[in-house]
Amino acid sequence: MIQQSSRADLFEALCVVGEVDLQQVYFFLSQEGAMAKIYNEVSRTFNEYLLIPRLTRKAQSANEVSLTTPLTKFRITERPALELNIPFTSAIMQAVSDERMAIALALQGGLSFICSSQSIQAQADMIRRVKQFKYGFVESKYNLTTQATLKDVVSIKERTDRSTITITSDGSPHGKLLGIITSRDWRVPQMSLDTPIVDFMTPYANLICGEDGISLDTAYDTLWEHKLSVLPIVRGDRLVSLVFRKDYDSDEENPNSLMDAKKSYMVGAGVNTHDYRKRIPALVESGADILCIDSSDGYSEYQRDVIAYVREHYGEQVKIGAGNVVEGEAFRYLAEAGADFIKVGIGGGSICITREQKGIGRGQATAVQAVAEARDAYCSETGIYIPLASDGGIVQDYHITLALAMGADFVMLGRYFARFDEAPGRRYRVNGNFVKEYWGEGSNRAKNWARYDLDDTRPMQFEEGVDSFVPYAGPLKENLTVTLAKIKATMLNSGALNIKELQQEATLTVVSEMSLKEGSAHDVILKEQQF
Repeated sequence: MIQQSSRADLFEALCVVGEVDLQQVYFFLSQEGAMAKIYNEVSRTFNEYLLIPRLTRKAQSANEVSLTTPLTKFRITERPALELNIPFTSAIMQAVSDERMAIALALQGGLSFICSSQSIQAQADMIRRVKQFKYGFVESKYNLTTQATLKDVVSIKERTDRSTITITSDGSPHGKLLGIITSRDWRVPQMSLDTPIVDFMTPYANLICGEDGISLDTAYDTLWEHKLSVLPIVRGDRLVSLVFRKDYDSDEENPNSLMDAKKSYMVGAGVNTHDYRKRIPALVESGADILCIDSSDGYSEYQRDVIAYVREHYGEQVKIGAGNVVEGEAFRYLAEAGADFIKVGIGGGSICITREQKGIGRGQATAVQAVAEARDAYCSETGIYIPLASDGGIVQDYHITLALAMGADFVMLGRYFARFDEAPGRRYRVNGNFVKEYWGEGSNRAKNWARYDLDDTRPMQFEEGVDSFVPYAGPLKENLTVTLAKIKATMLNSGALNIKELQQEATLTVVSEMSLKEGSAHDVILKEQQF
């Protein structure tokens, strides 16, 4: 809404000041729309909302809750070309999304967008390694040549606690396979550390191997049939990978893995508005399943140009997301430009300081609701549904459920994933606690010149992100499993078995600061606190 009284108030105030040029004042006030448009409603965060429980049915359980959600736009009479098995994507950030994170998240049903603030070749190589990765087929990490001795084997064991070592012609993980060593092949002190490795390794002629290209099920069957602990996979006589018997149970525990039609893990890639004409072809060639423009503000002709480039050269075959936006007009601009999904949120990330530096942004909860309303109106007009990604503002796990209830189809998370083992940031011990590095793409550390259409000869004049630590949380899978359990439990309490039902059935309430305090542990002394 426009604040109607502002122009009259300003006129009256200016007239009081004797030195003001009244001719200029009259001209200014005579212009239609001369005053800024002001939204009178408060811009709110997820912290200011709670869900009101609906009827929980006895016949329904968490196992029946589906978290499948669309990733790309689609006609409402059809299915989307790409879907997520869980509503999670990792942010386009150096400190979050690399190949290791992409594989770990795809195993659980989500998608990573490999960061674009690196060379085109480095990013394409990361994408390629994710697409080539086959769960259960592990590249040999510990390799020796026939010149090695038992001393070298013991050194690897003591340093890594690993005892499976391949012997290749050049000591590389893909050299000509000459033999293999496991913990059953040697003992200390019964054997001298100077014992040549060829004296106790199992030679290639005695090994049972699998041919490159066999399925993981066939590999496991071979392991069981021959009572093996490890199966080398070879192409001719050259080592390709290893399959371990111990990984069988892990493979069975990842039923939601996000894969393409060729059974490769899905992965996304970030692009910028600077070198996209060179970067996009390389990413497409490397196998990226979807692209996303990385920017703090997506209401931009630059983003329209990137989308137009994709449509001109690839049609609808290459999918690309855009953003970020915080209101309906910006959503419609990117929707009409052809975006496949749109990110919502400016300045709400934990390491983002865009709001305090530039005064740009909106409370994340309000932004999601406003853009979702515009998305639904656009869908009613065109019959095309464009998924929304809520990007930023997530502090507690339940904020994810709130974002979904308010109209987001999935979330894009940075801090959440930066805490895990699989994130690229280094781990430190600070004041007795383990932490991991986490820095924003708008920080000087990221050196993401292309994000702001700069180069390394014209550094940023001010930062829009900070360099920080986040508490270390351990493996991704353990933490994500807990978060998903919370989301499913909340959906059941809200009377919903899928995300669309949650958006249709959810009832939310605005809460006060005292309500938030009341909702936490209070008026007790927690046992873990020290007296």
